[in-house]
Amino acid sequence: MAKAAFYTLGCKVNQYETEAMIELFKKDHYEIVSFDEYADVYVINTCTVTNLGDRKSRQMIRRAKKVNPDSIVAVVGCYVQTAPEEVKAIEGVNIIVGTDQRSKIIDLIRKYEEEHKMITAVDNIMNVKSFEELSVSQLEGRTRAYLKIQEGCNQYCSYCIIPYARGPIRSRHPENIIKEVKSLVNNGFKEIVLTGIHVASYGKDLEDMDLLKIIEMVHTIEGLKRIRLSSIEPSIVTEEFVKRLKDLPKICPHFHLSLQSGCDATLRRMNRKYDTQKYKKAVELLRENIEDIALTTDLIVGFPGETEEEFKASYNFVKEIGFAQIHVFKYSPRKGTPAAKMTNQISPEIKDERSHQMILLGEELQRNFLEKHVGKVLEVLFEHSIDPQKDLYEGYTSNYLKVIASSKEKIENEILKVEVKEVKNDALIGNIISSF
Repeated sequence: MAKAAFYTLGCKVNQYETEAMIELFKKDHYEIVSFDEYADVYVINTCTVTNLGDRKSRQMIRRAKKVNPDSIVAVVGCYVQTAPEEVKAIEGVNIIVGTDQRSKIIDLIRKYEEEHKMITAVDNIMNVKSFEELSVSQLEGRTRAYLKIQEGCNQYCSYCIIPYARGPIRSRHPENIIKEVKSLVNNGFKEIVLTGIHVASYGKDLEDMDLLKIIEMVHTIEGLKRIRLSSIEPSIVTEEFVKRLKDLPKICPHFHLSLQSGCDATLRRMNRKYDTQKYKKAVELLRENIEDIALTTDLIVGFPGETEEEFKASYNFVKEIGFAQIHVFKYSPRKGTPAAKMTNQISPEIKDERSHQMILLGEELQRNFLEKHVGKVLEVLFEHSIDPQKDLYEGYTSNYLKVIASSKEKIENEILKVEVKEVKNDALIGNIISSF
């Protein structure tokens, strides 16, 4: 039985695509092993959002060949799409696949086994108009299933390489989404996360379809308990959007609402399609209509031209909004993007200091949000055991708060009520008060 190993860098979409490729290999009777083990085929699903992603991708290619010099190494994804010649030049690479032909990975491996010549499967992604069908039905050791419904991005933020790596927006057909959700639910999943490169644009290339409509369709599926959205833009949060979401009890009250900067001048240079007032309005609409909502976001510090005053404006806006959690990134220039050519690039030392300040603020805001839940009874979807000796299990509430509780029973993939007793680090500690 041939063996295959996978390594995934980057976002949740990449993770989904890797899982889909794993299913293709299993159907072709491959045994899936750890990346550090001996394998006949190594697949590295790459990321190119930062220079670090590129470097890590190259490291993993070299590591695979050290374990088995005779293995077939297939490198796929965003790094390949944006720099195919660079990836082809890395010693040990046998197959390169961009962001549109991963469904053909088994055929490409067979072709390489016959010809023993470098295989290149990289399209001009800007000419690709249809969604590449990849599907997942089983996820070992998971209780929350990611489901990709959308590909590509038309936003062209000045710092971002993704539109060049993923191409224009393409939406998955609703019938294929519904089919996959039903399959996942039949395999025991209670929570589905709808994900994509720019989820808010779902349906714009389809007739009479949008994000709200597909959410409403997914909501009707029996056995599904939770629907979570991976990330949305402030521009999609209208009164109608919020009103219709409010009528869907399976929707998780947790929204990752992309911000990037809390300063209008910086947002303009980033080519974001909103300002802080529009963002604040979206926050108000969500909080007024959805109880105990958790708002999380991404933030970039040290963007070209960011003055001390602009950073302070961003810092104060983040504090004013009061996020449940923030993910802080230091700006990293990406070759081929407008921001990389901007003057007034910020020094690494200033980026480090601003990142440190923003991370500390994020930790304070996160703790404040967690502490509001002490004494409350929350429904928790338990995911896995974290300490078998102490019978400790970890799970998440619908608004994505980590909860730790003890149980003598096995409670993976069970939704149970927990009375919260205290906050410890980044988690809520509580007692289970409902049994089977």
